[in-house]
Parts: sequence; structure tokens; C-alpha cells
Amino acid sequence: MSFLYPSFLWALLALAIPIIIHLFNFRRYKTVYFTNVRFLKQVKEETTSRNKLKHLMVLLSRCLALAFLVFAFAQPFIPKDETKVVKGAKTVSVYVDNSFSMNALSDDVSLFEKAKFKAREIANAYGESDQFQVVTNDFEGKHQRLLNKEDFLAYVDEIQISPNVQLLSSVIERQKQAMESGESEVNNSFLISDFQKNVVDFKNDTSLNIFFVPLQSVEQQNVFIDSIWFASPVQMINQPNQILVRIRNTGNARVDNSRLTLKINDQTKAFEEFSVNAMSSIEDTITYTITEAGWHNGELALTDYPITTDDSYFFTFNVEEKLKVLSINQSRENAFLRALFQEEPSFQLENQNIGQLNYQTIAGNQLIILNELNAMPSGLANELKQFLQDGGSVMVFPGIDADIASYNSFLRNCGANSYSAREDVEKRIDYINVKQEVFAGVFEKMPKNIDLPSVKKSFPMTRYTATNEQVLLRLRDGNSFLSKYTVGSGKLYLSAAPMDNKITNIPAHGIFAPMIHKITLMAGRDRQLAYTIGKDDFVEYENNNKKSESVYKLKGKTEEFIPGQRTLGSKLFLSLNNQLKNAGIYELFMEEGSPLAYFGFNFDRKESILDYFTTDQLKQKYPEGNVQFLDAANKDLSMEVGEIDKGWVLWKWCIIAALAFLFFEILLLRFWR
Repeated sequence: MSFLYPSFLWALLALAIPIIIHLFNFRRYKTVYFTNVRFLKQVKEETTSRNKLKHLMVLLSRCLALAFLVFAFAQPFIPKDETKVVKGAKTVSVYVDNSFSMNALSDDVSLFEKAKFKAREIANAYGESDQFQVVTNDFEGKHQRLLNKEDFLAYVDEIQISPNVQLLSSVIERQKQAMESGESEVNNSFLISDFQKNVVDFKNDTSLNIFFVPLQSVEQQNVFIDSIWFASPVQMINQPNQILVRIRNTGNARVDNSRLTLKINDQTKAFEEFSVNAMSSIEDTITYTITEAGWHNGELALTDYPITTDDSYFFTFNVEEKLKVLSINQSRENAFLRALFQEEPSFQLENQNIGQLNYQTIAGNQLIILNELNAMPSGLANELKQFLQDGGSVMVFPGIDADIASYNSFLRNCGANSYSAREDVEKRIDYINVKQEVFAGVFEKMPKNIDLPSVKKSFPMTRYTATNEQVLLRLRDGNSFLSKYTVGSGKLYLSAAPMDNKITNIPAHGIFAPMIHKITLMAGRDRQLAYTIGKDDFVEYENNNKKSESVYKLKGKTEEFIPGQRTLGSKLFLSLNNQLKNAGIYELFMEEGSPLAYFGFNFDRKESILDYFTTDQLKQKYPEGNVQFLDAANKDLSMEVGEIDKGWVLWKWCIIAALAFLFFEILLLRFWR
């Protein structure tokens, strides 16, 4: 047994006081004369013996009561492990999981309220001289400093449910940063959570004493919208468009004939019925029609109970009135392209001669076609590289007498293969990559003896292993006729021959029209449909405003704030800084009533996956090291936590023993006559 404050043991010297009083009893006796005391001699001897025994027992009770009272102040304990007993101030960090999943019920109270109650119990196990830190999923700056006990309890009372979700590795790293600023040799980390499997990712860290406090909820059912995406990157006006949605069921029961509703600009556009098995997911397709250009705000919604924060998925998209295509020609426009785009009212083709090219018009297009240029000017190469980086698409048809060196300089900067010397040999295309999106759906079934185009003159491509080439059309000799490369956010299409019917018959072939049509449709710049609250800290916007002092604002249904802003070239990056708390559609504007763009924000779907580690599973995952487990079902964690650094604490038993001996003394004095 050891004592936390052994200096109090000096108070045991006070035991001499009742002993001295007992030995020097100053009571005066009065002599009573009897005529004959012979008959009382035996009674007197018996009474004196009993009185001495009574006085000794009273003395012993008083001494023991006083001794145990001294022991209580010295705070005795029995160490569980002698090497872990550390005296002095301690630094304690408590993580309170305030994510949406903590709204689940445990008996008659939510896990969140129970977590806050357990945090208070942990604090009550420590002294006033100890330092504390509270950590939540919000990662607020005010929670990154050490507090006294009173301030810690006040901060715990202020914690609210939050849409943010953090990995436990990030939480523990944040705890370490705060505790390293303290002077204590003892750093205790407490994690109070439901321990969802998708956030438990850390490894043991020997610099901290880590304590898990698992909270278990009752079993719940949840069906939610996991993600969405468009079948085509470009949404067309007055034409059927398709949106794909993934729905997940994390419960143990199948869901039948539930309804999924699509709203565009607060108008119901379509709905689908779906069924999904337990612990599985499905993908569904909804077809809708857009009747006007501009920004559109979308919401996909289903009905589910009791978890409703993930029943809606908000997204936004911008529909161009026409897809703009720029053909840069060496001398004359291409008749096949003109005929193709004239038949498509959704496309707008513009032809410019290389000698009269207006570079400022490049950025406003979705697709740029280089039509048989004799050389690639360095200025144009730089503009096209930036155009690709920003998400545009470029299609290259070299001139038959092209300066290959100037082309290759541009291609190397884009990470693409290079042109080799021209070969005047007739070759036939023998392979179409129908798995690629350019030709996907063009053929219901690929004919075995299909008549494919041929080419009389071509530029073989030097193939490098570092490129991300995807072959779309391949010649019989193994060289690529048409390849696709990803450059930044854009796409580069590289042809081995000019688009001239004297050199190749592909412009007159049946695959030419669907090929160009598909490439044009996919040339729309991919824009993020939706953002995740707490995960996406930056929002990107195509900035056409050149005023550096402009102030942008974001506004939702219930909140409005000014995000941080930073401009890089034509891109504006808006920093949210955890200011956004509610899911929904947010409007970007500088002047009220003049919206510039819209953004859809949704809660993190990690909280929708109701898959938790049990205490036994956590113990199997962390069988060794410095991770310990505390029983959250315990009525009071303060005693269990108090034993962490001290072992079995005995001061309360000393108080009970002191009171018991005082009570025993009272009984002796009252009933022993």
C-alpha cells in the first residue's frame, strides 16, 4: 500500500492525546463509608475489571477513528502497477464525439448526452491543479488550448451536435499537439464515441495513455442516398438527360417499394420506386428534361426513419445554351465538320484562321479542333495547355506537311506521345475500343467483318511508358490512329492523319459522326455536382471578375456568411472555414439579387453507415499496447478513472472506517453500563 500524500501521516502523533487523557484521568473520587464492605468485595472487583475493559475499548475506538481519519487525508492506494504510479499534476484530453450518429438512443437518452455526462465524470476524477482539453469533430481553435477544471466543464456544456466527421487518427494527433504544450509527464487521452468502423483508423501511440469509452446504441435501420453522377458531363436542353444515383441500405431488413423523387428548381421532375436488400446497395437511373439554359438546383429525396439527415442529396449544375466548338484552320474550314455541326442545333461551330486567331476567344469554348495546321505556334501551344488544364478538350488533326518538331514540343508539355516521320503507306484501322466512352453505345453488337476506315499517309506515334494514352482507334500495324490523353482536368485527342478525304476515308465513314458527336458532348468541363460539409474546405468558381477588392458571399436558406477568397488566374477559391453547418443549396453573389453561381452541400455520408465496433472487437483490434477500455455502463466513471494513475483508491474506505469506529464508541458509552 502507498500514500498519495504521506506527509499527512505526521498527524498520527495526535494519537497520543486520547492515550494521555486515558492514563491521566483527573476525576476525583468521593469516599463512601460502609458499615461492612466485606459483602461487596466480590462485586467491586468484578465492576472494576469490566470498567477497565470498557475504557480500553473506547480508547481503541477513538485511536482507530483518529488514525483512519489521518489515513483518509494521506489518501492510501494499492497500485495496480508500481511503474505507472505518477504523482503531481496531469494533462487530460477528452474527445466527445458530436457527430450525427451520436443522436442514436441508448436506453432513454441519446449517446451524445451520455458522452457529455461521461466527460464530466472523467474530469471529476482529477484534481483542481490538473490541466484539461476538450476535443470535438469541429476542431475549433478554442479547443486547442489547455484549460482548468472549471473551464473544461463549461466547454463540455457548450458542445452541440455537428455535421463534421473526423478520423480518430486526426483526433489523437490533435490531442498530442495540445498536450505537448503542457508540463505534465502524464498525458491521458480519453475517446468517448460510438466507434464507427469507418473512422477507427489509428495505430497505437506510446506517447499517450489512450482510454476508449465505447457507447452502444440500440439497433437502427437506415436507407440513404450515397452519391449521384450524370450519365453525360453535358446536360442538353429539350433532350432526355440521365442522372444516376447510388442508394444504400445499412439495416438488417429489406426495403421494398420506396420512392425516390427528383426536384429541379423546386419542381418535381421525376420519381422512381426502388427496393434494396439489407446490407447492400443499388444504382438507379432517373431520366428528366431541361427546358432552359442557366443554373439549376437539384434535390434527390427519399423517405426514411428515424435517421433523416441523409434522406436528401443536393446538387447544382449549369446548362449552356449551346456547346461551343472552335475550329482553328490553316487555310480553309473543313466541310465535313461544317455539315456535321449544322445538323446539331445544340452545337455552335466557329471557324478561325490561324493567321487571324483571337486568343481571347479560346477559353469560352468546350472543344477546340486543330484542323491541319502546318506548325504549332508557341503562343497557341501555351494557350492550349492552359485550356486543357482548366478542363477543356482539344482534338489535333496535323497537316500533311506539318512541322513535327513544333507539334512534339506541345505534346511533350502535355505528357503525350510524339509524332514520328510521315509514312506514305496505306494502312487500315482494325480495332475500335468500344469500352471507351467515345464509342460506348455506338454499336449494339460489334460486327465480325466490319468495314473500317483506311489511311494512305500517317504520322506514327513514338510511344512512351509514362503517358496515360488510351487508344481509341488502332491501325493494323499496331500504331495508334486516334488516342486520348488526360491533361490536367481536360482531354487531348491525337490523330495520326489529317481530316482530309484525299488521305483517309474516315470523314465519310459511318463512325465519324458519332465519334465527333461523343467527343463534343464529353468536352463539357466537369464541374463538381455537390460538396460535403466538413470535408470540402474549398469551393472553386470560374472567376470572370477582374476587381481584386470584390467581396463574395454565400447564402443558404438560414445562413449567410463571407468565405475566404483567393484568386489564381481565372480560378476563384472560396475557403469555408467550418462556417457552413446546414445541408442545402447555397447562392454565390456579390450584390443581393444577382447570383453568380450555386453550390449544393450535403452532410458526410460516413455517419450514415451504421456499422460500429463492439467493445470485444476493439479489444481484438488493439490487444496490446497502451490502449485501455473503460466501461461506459458504470454508474460513475470517476472512481474507475481515479484508479488509472493510483490503483485501488482507499481513502473513501478510510472515511467509512473512521465513522464506524466513532459509531462503535457511541454504542459503548451509551449501552455499556
